[in-house]
Amino acid sequence: MKQDFVLGPATGIGSLPGGDAREAAKTVTGTFEWPETGMAHLPELPGRGPGADMIGRTAGMLVELYARVEPSGWRLGDRPGRDTRRARSWLGEDLDALEEFTQGYEGPLKVQAVGPWTLAAALELRNGEVALSDPGASRDLAGSLAEGLREHLAEVRRRAPGAQLVLQLDEPSLIAVLRGQVKSASGYRTHRAVDRQLVEATLRDVIGVHADQGAVVVHSCAPDVPFALLRRAGATAISFDFTLLTERDDDTIGEAVEGGTKLLAGVVPTTEGALSDPAGSVMGVRTLWRRLGLSPGLLADTVTVTPTCGLAGVSPAYARHALAHCVKAARSLADNPE
Repeated sequence: MKQDFVLGPATGIGSLPGGDAREAAKTVTGTFEWPETGMAHLPELPGRGPGADMIGRTAGMLVELYARVEPSGWRLGDRPGRDTRRARSWLGEDLDALEEFTQGYEGPLKVQAVGPWTLAAALELRNGEVALSDPGASRDLAGSLAEGLREHLAEVRRRAPGAQLVLQLDEPSLIAVLRGQVKSASGYRTHRAVDRQLVEATLRDVIGVHADQGAVVVHSCAPDVPFALLRRAGATAISFDFTLLTERDDDTIGEAVEGGTKLLAGVVPTTEGALSDPAGSVMGVRTLWRRLGLSPGLLADTVTVTPTCGLAGVSPAYARHALAHCVKAARSLADNPE
């Protein structure tokens, strides 16, 4: 596992509003210019509809597994249909735009995909139950995802040969999987909790697709992120909604930092409204650092400032403002770590 990587002062989570791939890529690469202001990433535009959403987008990456849209959600099928073709077409459009605006780029470049457990909790089998209900289906799905990610990363590498690729796995449903809180198709019961060792092993296999080549971030904007489990699974960085932390998380965060894990701290709101001054946005990060007794000198190298989650639900103007605010807040953190 590589540990000598730098993610930069700020970045976005992934999703943005609107449907113009070129405008989104221009916004991201213009805001996060390596190394001064942060790490560029591949924008996601779920507002375009099914296939551009996080589940459909990742389903389009799967190898020898295909999904289609049903009234209840995405369902696995036997062959690629128009929904798979649409998802792949939109991803191709996004990659074209990213390639255009990253000519000569040599910093870290983040690409996002849904992780194996959130995917298993969302994709339905033929019987209408999610793949999570069938251990064999969950295993096959994780294997297909791993192969698809290898192909996707190779394609991004071809388009941006100078970039240092960073893989982000989005796992917002991970806690629900671990706690047995994923609802059945009927909604009257929940699927049993998945053994933590199996969750960890599966994540380790998917993380292993990129672990020997660069950083792998696991992102969750849900409460109670399992920092220790993710570290054991091989995540080199963990992305989370900082506003959901409690003092119960102190010990695991302290251990993570001391173990070399990077933190993508979501501090900038993803709901529209007036933002605090940049220093105020990262005040909680400084407070946590002092509470843990960590060296202020570690802050700039350890923490990357992000929005609390994706920005698909806000106006384009606010999205641009929020990303720029991340850069300003990160600069405040670096200039005044104490």
